[in-house]
Amino acid sequence: MFDHTYDNPVISGFHPDPSVCRVGDDYYLVCSSFEYFPGLPLFHSRDLVHWEQIGNVLDRPAQLPLPLPGSKASGGLYAPTIRHHDGRFWVVNTNVDGGGNFVVTAERPEGPWSDPVWIGIEGIDPDLAWEEDGTCWCAHSGPAGGINLARIDPVTGTVLEGPFPTWSGSGLKYPEAPHLHRIGDWWYLLIAEGGTERGHAVSAARARSSRGPWEDAPGNPLLSHSGTARPIQNTGHADLVQAPDGGWWMVLLGVRPRGFTPDVHVLGRETFLTPVEWDEDGWPVVAPVPERHAAPGGAWHPVPAPPARDDFDGTALAPHWISPFTRPDGSWSLTERPGSLVLRATGPTLDTPGYTFVGRRQQHLDCRVTAQVDPGTGRGGICVRLDEAHHYEVEVGGGEVRVVARIGPLSETVAQRSAPPGPLVLGVTVRTSDLVPASPLLTDGHTTGPDTLAFWLGDPTAPGAHPLAELDGRYLSTEVAAGFTGRVIGMYATEGSVAFDWFEYVPTPAV
Repeated sequence: MFDHTYDNPVISGFHPDPSVCRVGDDYYLVCSSFEYFPGLPLFHSRDLVHWEQIGNVLDRPAQLPLPLPGSKASGGLYAPTIRHHDGRFWVVNTNVDGGGNFVVTAERPEGPWSDPVWIGIEGIDPDLAWEEDGTCWCAHSGPAGGINLARIDPVTGTVLEGPFPTWSGSGLKYPEAPHLHRIGDWWYLLIAEGGTERGHAVSAARARSSRGPWEDAPGNPLLSHSGTARPIQNTGHADLVQAPDGGWWMVLLGVRPRGFTPDVHVLGRETFLTPVEWDEDGWPVVAPVPERHAAPGGAWHPVPAPPARDDFDGTALAPHWISPFTRPDGSWSLTERPGSLVLRATGPTLDTPGYTFVGRRQQHLDCRVTAQVDPGTGRGGICVRLDEAHHYEVEVGGGEVRVVARIGPLSETVAQRSAPPGPLVLGVTVRTSDLVPASPLLTDGHTTGPDTLAFWLGDPTAPGAHPLAELDGRYLSTEVAAGFTGRVIGMYATEGSVAFDWFEYVPTPAV
């Protein structure tokens, strides 16, 4: 009998394309990170429900070439696969802006991970699977469509055979994201189809040999929320794992859209968990992804939530801090002003890659962000970023505080006021309720977007805080901006050096 329930998503915010493996009683999961450095966030769990980020697979610039100019938002690192074989951890991935497909390895999941070993195959979404005799297969989405298979030496990256076509899916568009699993006497090939939008789906085939021929699962796709009113949408890109009690589970991506039609999602594609049953003919059966479900059996292992406030007292940034494209050593420091994160401008605008930004994923539909900022003679503040053409920021510099909205080709200062000298607190609140005052961009008295972003001089919860502006959140959504990522909220400098004494991210209840 189950003693616990869990809520989906199990890893919230922009954590798409999950891949999982189990080693003993421990689970390890890795996600896509696209243009952000460090790359490929790595999580650990003991129960498939509570996940703690223990690092990033690619945390050295030499591992993650994202050259500027050339790299772009939603480029970089696509869907990874993590596996444990022969006493080592293996991650295979695609860097679409810097070299193609590669493998990295580590003895311990916390690292250090090796430099990339490049594989001479075209396509994206590579997977690794081993035969009992040690033969290693790399399934991947081929450049011409459909799933290809290559026999490789994962140590050297040498392609020993192939690639050759293996299965093209059930007929939906964009068959991709293959994961090859040996279960009993069968090889199962799990793929994504339908595109990563509302038509996203999970399909499967099986064969007696890893080479095929492949038999489609009856009733493919196994899982899709397309055309339903379920609050979780875009379900797909799944991986399988077996728990110690013998039960099977699926991790997959999905989104939580909101707002007036057409509803949009702002947090990006998140990681969800759902149970898998097997029918009498040996096919996996997956029910629609629930918002709440009975948890896997066995021990319950909650993990502590990360501290809401980062006082920057350590010697290194926590693994959840990320930066677009790169984070040059000279652009940030924890030692220049002990107890503060000092950011040094590397570009004059957030509208063009090459600026200084350190942020974290927005992981809750409602939240409050505050930071104490000392601009000195520089300029910087807090930015809510989707990409270079879609971001809102509240910044201080030159004796004034202002709120700027960049939406596509338009950039507008929507509020400004004089600022006192020295350190001050800036704040951003994100609210999903539509019972809020109209923003300067609206005229009907209510927002019809998924949320409202309010910008403050001072702590929004403290007396004396000054509201500056409210903006409709729909313009920082994937459906408006396009791409594969989600919102990232963080600190930046676009002029001189700016010191941040602390940064606080607090989930808040919906109004």
